[in-house]
Amino acid sequence: MAGKAVSIARVFTRATQGIEAPQVSVEVCLAGGLPGFAVVGLPQAGVREARDRVRSAILASGYSFPKATKITVNLAPADLPKYGARYDLAIAIGILVADGQISERAVAGREFYGELTLNGDLREVTGILPAVLRCRDEGREAVIPLDNAEEAAALTVQQCVAAISLRDVFEHLTSPSPLPYIKPSNEKPQLTPHGDIADVIGQEQAKRALLLAASGGHHILFVGPPGTGKTMLAQRLLGLLPPLDERDGLDVAAIRSVSGTLRSVHWQQRILRAPHHSCSAAALVGGGSPPQPGEISLAHRSLLFLDELPEFARHVLDSLREPLESGHVTISRAGHQVTYPAQFQLICALNPSPCGHFDGTLASARATPDQIMRYLGKLSGPLLDRIDMQVDVPRQPDVLKQQHQQADPVTPVWRDYVREARATQLERQGCLNTELKPSQLAEFCKLDDDDHQFLVAAIEQFKLSHRAYHRLLRLARTIADLADAEMISRTHLAEALSFRALDRLLQQLHAS
Repeated sequence: MAGKAVSIARVFTRATQGIEAPQVSVEVCLAGGLPGFAVVGLPQAGVREARDRVRSAILASGYSFPKATKITVNLAPADLPKYGARYDLAIAIGILVADGQISERAVAGREFYGELTLNGDLREVTGILPAVLRCRDEGREAVIPLDNAEEAAALTVQQCVAAISLRDVFEHLTSPSPLPYIKPSNEKPQLTPHGDIADVIGQEQAKRALLLAASGGHHILFVGPPGTGKTMLAQRLLGLLPPLDERDGLDVAAIRSVSGTLRSVHWQQRILRAPHHSCSAAALVGGGSPPQPGEISLAHRSLLFLDELPEFARHVLDSLREPLESGHVTISRAGHQVTYPAQFQLICALNPSPCGHFDGTLASARATPDQIMRYLGKLSGPLLDRIDMQVDVPRQPDVLKQQHQQADPVTPVWRDYVREARATQLERQGCLNTELKPSQLAEFCKLDDDDHQFLVAAIEQFKLSHRAYHRLLRLARTIADLADAEMISRTHLAEALSFRALDRLLQQLHAS
């Protein structure tokens, strides 16, 4: 007796690997032999469970499921790990094509994404935006769940259709009236009110530091006792930053799409991430299986605020060192690794004493110098080297004696200063000052001989590293840009050196 003819179909979908979306070919083979349903191609547990979801969804949608047939589904390439339920729709369509219920021509030039419920409805999946981007680049049409339509609408150019159920997809492929393309969203990012800088009473140096940090993209550390406005200052920084451009915005949107947080804010809107000091290194830099982005990647092109910095575990803080330099983080797991962008702006705050009572002099603290040194010793020198500004935020009782009055808004005016300073930097060197490479400092941060000797003497006095020297030059360049100065002068260097509050405190403790 002749065996049953072999029928093979192929449809396309995409996996998630960081913010990349590698193509996956779903090959379905219907052949004679003992009935069965096997999924191969390095599927994880969630993918193998697709067998029951797909069978139930096809039957519940009113279509026939191949009987007395050996069904083999191969997810190629086989060396790429496959996670989650995002392959359900592609597997179901592949089976219907192999069984002759949908023509091969109907699926040509299309990709399919979505999780199926037992009654055939489509549920949203994460990582749709990177997949739709790659699908667009390949010139194909993407078929996605309706709940993911808002993510796809972020693209001004795309060919996406959104379906509610497997039946919708079937009719889209077989009827003369296909589903319409998703219309691009014209929504613009709205400036979220984060309060005005004028709300902060006093603290003029700290406010000046905010302007510099926003203009040059510098990292900043606020040092002061509780209740002096450190957290309020960090929140006000977000209002000074301009919206993301389309290129950076799409990178940010891809990360948020993979993490499932894209719809919480506009894709071009910057955010402030503020993890609790009990978070682990994996929560901060990313991890898990499959590897998910951590706080530093979710803060890409935005702000990462770490309050009570010494309360974080030292190994957690040290995990920030490499991303602060490279702008990305690589998460390695057995057999594969994932890279996420992590060009975030770090804002930190700390109380210089574990007792909480410190007004700049040891006499005001209840803790001894040794206790303070052990407390601050949780912060490694290499991490502090990577922070451009250490700003003293002291108590100011004289300011509190004055009656607080409603002040004119400052943030809108300063936002214009920031926009002009950033435009100057991008025109001159193509990047912000904080992103200048050491090889570029000689060209864009030139000093005359006297000013160079002044800076070297200050470096020796504070016992700073070469990395701190480069950080000071970048900060001085930003100060000069805000002053519309072509060259860095000693005045700019002196102001940059004034933002070394923690170094001065440590010198005081060593002297005692």
